[in-house]
Amino acid sequence: MLKMVMLQKYLYLCRGRSGSAAAARMAFFGLTATLLIFSSYAANSKQQVEEPLQFTYSGEKGPEKWGTLNPKFSLCGNGKSQSPINIITKQVVPNKKLKPLIRGYHPVNVTMVNNRITVAIDYPKQTGGIIVDGKPYALKQMHWHSPSEHRINGKRYAAEMHMVHVSDDGNVITVATLFKNGPPDPVLTKLHKQFNELAYEVKSHEKAPNSVESFPPKELRTTPHKYYKYTGSSSVPPCGEGLTYLVLPKARSISREQVEGLKAPLDMECKYNARPCQAINGRRVEVYEE
Repeated sequence: MLKMVMLQKYLYLCRGRSGSAAAARMAFFGLTATLLIFSSYAANSKQQVEEPLQFTYSGEKGPEKWGTLNPKFSLCGNGKSQSPINIITKQVVPNKKLKPLIRGYHPVNVTMVNNRITVAIDYPKQTGGIIVDGKPYALKQMHWHSPSEHRINGKRYAAEMHMVHVSDDGNVITVATLFKNGPPDPVLTKLHKQFNELAYEVKSHEKAPNSVESFPPKELRTTPHKYYKYTGSSSVPPCGEGLTYLVLPKARSISREQVEGLKAPLDMECKYNARPCQAINGRRVEVYEE
């Protein structure tokens, strides 16, 4: 969860810059608004106050309506660099200048929260992060979508995990991991107890901290051999643009029971919490491969 002092720091770093820095500022503002929405829902859940969701994934507040729900959500309807997208492998562009994705996460104690639109983990400052093009990005949040939001050659996967990272100058990179149906995912297995507790809270209306020790585990610290890179947006309102996505095409395995576990704590209109693919509008999708 981003604290106000961190928001002030990033606003200061982004102030007065132009060009790519302006895009970074817009991306950070979009990310900030999104995380604050998540934090608001989590806080209300703790207070046992069920305020109406600002958006959902079906019904009158579904994705096709997002751009009209709030003036601040206008990019959801008219943005030109929106996410997710369908990645067509025949159209991706190899870029030999891309570097390996170095992941250096430190195990920390965290709390898992039910935002009603997704289940998320907010990370403290000392978690570490990734290095892209020589620049460090700190891990801020992890959350899940089911089914997957991104597709590869039209194929939709069982689930998708987003690990959101922010640099000191406000640039945002989301590492997207896809999941296919199969044996249980060991990372989610470590969270089995917490997911069950979140589902129980929904039924019982009883709230309690869902702490997780030594997270993220080693399975999320390996260096991938391949990734796709493109510029997109937050996939939830306000759909701020200028974010970079690194989509890992090697899908992890997830059991059907784990998929149901991801959905169980969510609002009824958010069980299928995947935004449809958006128009690519001539954007370049690059690929790194060892």
